[in-house]
Amino acid sequence: MNPAITKDTLFPPRKTNPATRAEATDRAARAIIEEEKKQREAKTARLRQARLEMEARQPKPEPVKSRNRRKPAGTRRQVR
Repeated sequence: MNPAITKDTLFPPRKTNPATRAEATDRAARAIIEEEKKQREAKTARLRQARLEMEARQPKPEPVKSRNRRKPAGTRRQVR
């Protein structure tokens, strides 16, 4: 005859494959890493833009005049 119908005979428990669990973990980890990467790149772009705006507001430094540093006539080395 037919065996008695129970929750185990009607709906047999499925065995989970360790590979599928590993894939699910891998997908979750990659999604987290990708989200962190996007946040980091957005922050870098925001900080770069702020730095460029700050540098644009700063006055440009005047060029430094080079001084001609000649030795006095008596201290020059004589060529023999």
